[in-house]
Amino acid sequence: MALEPTPVPTDPPAAPAVFAVRGDVVTPTGLVPDAAVVVAGDRIVWVGPLEDAAAAGVGDAVLAAEEPPPGTYVLPGLVDLHDHGGGGASFPDATTYDEALTAVHQHRRHGTTTMLASLVTADRATLLDRAALLADLADAGELAGIHAEGPFLAPARRGAHDPAHLLAGDVTLVRELVEAARGHLRTMTVAPDVEGVAGAGGVADALVRAGVVPSIGHTDATTQEAEDLVAQVVARLREAEVPRRMTATHLFNAMRPLHHREAGPIPACLAAARRGDLVVELVADGVHLDPALVRTVLQTVGVDQVALVTDAMAAAGMADGAYELGPMSVTVTDGVARVVDADHPEGGAIAGGTAHLVDVVRATVAAGVPLAAAVRCASWVPAGVLGLDDVGGLVAGRRADLVVTDRDLAVRHVCRGGRTV
Repeated sequence: MALEPTPVPTDPPAAPAVFAVRGDVVTPTGLVPDAAVVVAGDRIVWVGPLEDAAAAGVGDAVLAAEEPPPGTYVLPGLVDLHDHGGGGASFPDATTYDEALTAVHQHRRHGTTTMLASLVTADRATLLDRAALLADLADAGELAGIHAEGPFLAPARRGAHDPAHLLAGDVTLVRELVEAARGHLRTMTVAPDVEGVAGAGGVADALVRAGVVPSIGHTDATTQEAEDLVAQVVARLREAEVPRRMTATHLFNAMRPLHHREAGPIPACLAAARRGDLVVELVADGVHLDPALVRTVLQTVGVDQVALVTDAMAAAGMADGAYELGPMSVTVTDGVARVVDADHPEGGAIAGGTAHLVDVVRATVAAGVPLAAAVRCASWVPAGVLGLDDVGGLVAGRRADLVVTDRDLAVRHVCRGGRTV
C-alpha cells in the first residue's frame, strides 16, 4: 500500500501592497480636488475625495499617504497611438530588443505608460524585420502593439517618408506584415487615393479581416474618396463585430489642405469624427498645429473623438542634432525635426515630433482646453481606440498607472502597474 505524501505547509499568499497617492486627481469625467488614488498590488481599488476615504474603507491607506505639495496633480498613465521613438532610439531603425526598449523607457519615464511603436515606410524586408522585433516587446508587455505608417501613402503627401519605397496597395504585404507582427499590428496608416487601398478586396478590407484598424493619412484624397473609405471601413468593422474605431493619422499634417473649392479629406474626417465613426489624431505640440486649431477641433467634434499623439522620433528627450528616421536623415533645430533636403537648406518636411505626450497635454491646455479634457484625449480616448479597458483612466479595477505632476505638468513620479518607473 503506497503512502500518501505528507503535505508541505505553504504560507498564504501575501496581501498586495496597498498605498495611496494624493493630489488633485484627474479622472475620466473631471478634476477631483483634494483627492486620492488607492492602489493594491497592480490595481486601482478606489478613487475619490479625501473626505470619503474612511467610509469607503480605505482611510488608513489615505492617512498613511504623504501629503502632496500644493498644486499636485495625479493623472492617469498616458496612452500614445503614434510614436516612432525617443531617447536617441528609433523604432523604425532599432535592430535589437534593448535599443527599442530605450525608446519605450524614454516615454514611460515621462508618463506614457501605454504606447504603440510606429514604423515608417521602408523596403519589405526591413518592415517585416522591424515588425518581428517590436512584436517581441509587445509579447513582453512593454508595448501595446505596432502602428505601421505606410507604405501605402500618397507621394504628394509623403512628408518624411522615402518616396522610393511608397507602394500601391498590396494585400500580400499586408498579410506578411500581420504575420510578422504575430497579432500585434493594431493600426496602419493608408491613403484612400492610392490604388489598391479602397474598394472590395483592397488593403483596407484585408486589414479589417486581420483585426487591424485602418487610419486615413498622408493623403491627397478628395472629400469623396475619404468619405468612401470611412464608410467602407465602418461597415467592415461592424460586420466583423470589431468594437473599435478607425482614426485619422495626425489630422491636417501630410494631407491635402482644406480649401473652399477643393475641400480634400479634412472635412470628411471631421464629419466622421462628429458622427462618432472616427477618432482624429492631433499632434498638438505647438509645432505641428496652431493652438487655436487644436482648440477649435475639440470644440467642433467633441473630446471623445480626439486622440492627442506625439508622432515622436528619436530626438524626443534629446538635444538638437542629426538623427535618422527609417531611411531618411533628419536634423533637429530648436526642438523641431525636419528632413535633410538639399533643395531646402533651411530644412524639408517636418519629420515627427520631439515632445513627450505630457508636453502635448501641456500645450493643449495652454491652447485653452480644460485640463481634464486634454488628459482624456491623451489617455481614455486612445485606450478606447485600441480596445483596451484596463488602462487609460483612474478608475477602480484598472491597472495602477499614475502620473504625478506639479501645476505646470512637470512630471514628478510615474507608476506603471503599481510600480515606480
